[in-house]
Amino acid sequence: MSTIEVGLPDGRTLEVTTGITVLEVAEQIGAGLARAALAGRIAGSLVDLRQPLAESCALEIVTTRDPEGGDVIRHSAEHVMADAVKRLFPDAQVDAGRSDHSEKFQYDFRTANPFSPDDLEAIEAEMKKILKEKSDFSREVVSREEARQIFAELGEQLKVERLADIPDGVEITLFRHGQFVDLCRGPHVRNVKQIGAMKLLEAAGAYLRGDESNEMLQRIYGTAFASKDELKAHLERIEEAKTRDHRVIGKQLGLFFLSAETVGSGLAMWLPKGAVLRRELGTFLEEQLAKRGYQPVITPHIGRVELYETSGHYPYYADSQYPPVSVGDGEEQYLLKPMNCPHHIQIYAHEKRSYRDLPLRLAEFGTCYRYEKSGELNGLTRVRALTVDDAHIFCTPEHVEAEFTSVLEFVQFVLSTFAFEDVRISLSARDPDDDKYAGDPALWDQAEATLARVLDNLGLDYVHEVGEAAFYGPKVDFHVTDVIGRAWQLGTAQLDYVLPERFGLEYTGADGQLHRPVMIHRAPFGSFERFIGILIEHFAGDFPLWLAPVQVAILPITDRHHDYAAKVAGALLAAGLRAFVDDRSEKLNYKIREAELQKIPIMCVVGDQEEEAGTVSPRVRRAGEHRAEALAVDAFVEDLTGRVARREV
Repeated sequence: MSTIEVGLPDGRTLEVTTGITVLEVAEQIGAGLARAALAGRIAGSLVDLRQPLAESCALEIVTTRDPEGGDVIRHSAEHVMADAVKRLFPDAQVDAGRSDHSEKFQYDFRTANPFSPDDLEAIEAEMKKILKEKSDFSREVVSREEARQIFAELGEQLKVERLADIPDGVEITLFRHGQFVDLCRGPHVRNVKQIGAMKLLEAAGAYLRGDESNEMLQRIYGTAFASKDELKAHLERIEEAKTRDHRVIGKQLGLFFLSAETVGSGLAMWLPKGAVLRRELGTFLEEQLAKRGYQPVITPHIGRVELYETSGHYPYYADSQYPPVSVGDGEEQYLLKPMNCPHHIQIYAHEKRSYRDLPLRLAEFGTCYRYEKSGELNGLTRVRALTVDDAHIFCTPEHVEAEFTSVLEFVQFVLSTFAFEDVRISLSARDPDDDKYAGDPALWDQAEATLARVLDNLGLDYVHEVGEAAFYGPKVDFHVTDVIGRAWQLGTAQLDYVLPERFGLEYTGADGQLHRPVMIHRAPFGSFERFIGILIEHFAGDFPLWLAPVQVAILPITDRHHDYAAKVAGALLAAGLRAFVDDRSEKLNYKIREAELQKIPIMCVVGDQEEEAGTVSPRVRRAGEHRAEALAVDAFVEDLTGRVARREV
C-alpha cells in the first residue's frame, strides 16, 4: 500500500497511507483536535474533513479558532436551513446556495408563495430540531448520471439543471446529513452539533441565476456561529451596519443617487457634495502618483470588439458585459470598455520603446462598464459603471520585484491614510486543474514565486488562495476590516506576462535585441464607487475634515451678524476651505441641529462677542467638543489649512 507525507504547521511530517482523509489525519494528531476539527486547509484552500489525500501535501486542521471556521459553520447551516424548508414545505425546490460564507448563508427556493415572517420563525425552529438530531455530514463522489437520477427522483429539477454548470472532468460530490442531500463541493462540519448558534435574517425575492428575465425565486438569508456569544455580537454589528448603510447616508448627506427608472440600474449619479468627495479622493491619489513617477493618460469609454478579443476580456467576461454596438454597415462593432488595460496597452504600443523608457507607469481614473446581474447590484459597492483608479506599469523582467514592492507599499500607504488598520493580504494563484488561465504555466509559476518573494521580503503575512487569480496573472489583494468588524476587498495588484504576449509588445534591450515587457496592474481603491461606499460606512458619513464635502458651517445668531459671518466665510473660502453661511431665518438651535445631521465637521456660531473681538468659537464634531476656545479668524484659518494639508483622520 502506497504512502504519502503530510506536513504539519509545527514542522512535523506524518507518513500516512494514500487515500487517508483529513479527519483521519486529525485523529492521528490528537483526539481533541479531531473533535474540534471543522475542515482542512491545503495550499491556502479549504478542503472537507472527508476529503481523501492522494498526494503529499502541507495540511492545517481548521477549528473555530480560525476565521475560516466560521465560513464552514455557516455553509453547513445553509444545508440545515434547506433541510428544514424541505421538511416544512415538501413541494419546494432547492436551487443554489451562497459561495461567500464570510458573514451569512442563503438558499434560493422555487415555491408557490413567498415566505412570510411566520414561515421564517417556523423554519428556524425546525433548524433547531435538526441540530438536536446530531447527524453527521457525509461526502459522496458520484457520476453525473447518478447525480441526475438522484435529484430527478427527488423532484429537484433545479438541481438537475445545475449539474450542467459543472464542467466535464470535474469531480461531482454530494453531501448528506440525515435525509437531506445536496449537490455541493463542501467543506462541511463533521456533525451538525458543531453549529453552535444560528439565526434567520430575512426572506426576499431573487431572480433565478440573478437574471431578471428569469422567474422569481424565494431567497432566505441567515447566519451562524460556533457560539451564542459570537452570534449575539454579530447581530449587534448588523444593527450598527444598518445605521451606517451608505445608501441611506448618501441620501441624507446629498452625495449621490441611483435611479433604475430614469437613468438605469447600477449607474450612480453624483450630486455636488458627492462630486467634491470624489474630487478630494482623486486629488489625493494624483499627488501620490506624481511623486511616484506615474504619467496620466485618458482613454475612450468604448473600443472595437477586436481589442477585447485580443486581450481575452471578450468573450471571457461576456456574461457581465454590455452587448456590442454595431455601427455603419454593421461590420464594425464597439464595446463599452470592461477594463482599461487594453487601452493602456495601445498607448504603450503606439511608439517604439527602449529599455531606457522603462518602467513606464501609465495612470488613469478610467470608467469601465459591467452588466452585473440585477440581483447582485448593491448601492455603490456593486455597480454597472465603475471608475477604476487604474494604472499599468510596463517594465523589464529585472524591474518586476522592485516595481511590485513599490506598488504594495503604495497600497499600504493609501489604506493607512483612511485609518484602515486591520488589513488581511491574500496571494491569489491559479488552479492548475482549471483551464481558464491563459499563458505558459512556467511563467505562472515564476510570477507566483515572485509575488511570494516580494511579500516575504516586505515581512507581510498573507494567505495563499488557489483558483482566485485573474485569468492573465496572479495577484495580491488587500482585505480591510472596517470599524465594526466587516471585511472588504479593496486594493489589488496583479503581475501579468500574458497580455504583453497577446498584443506582441516589445522593447529594445541594451543588447539591441527585441524583448517582451512585463505588465503590473494595480488599483489601490479598486474603484471610486466601491471605495466611497465602504468609506461612507467606515466613517458613518462623519468624514475627517480634509474629506468632508462641507468643512465649516458659519451660523450667525441674528440677521445683524450676517455681514461678519460672510467675512469669516470669505477668509475660509480664500484659503481653499469649503465653508458656507447658514443665513436662513431660523432659530440657532435649528441651524445647529441641521449642521449636526449633515455631519459638518466644524460649526462656528458668531454673535456680538465674536464680531467685536474678531474671533470665532469653533465647535468640532469629531473631537466631541461642545465649544472650543475662541480663536482669531486668521489663526483659525491657519489651523484648519494645516490639518487639511496633513490629511488628519
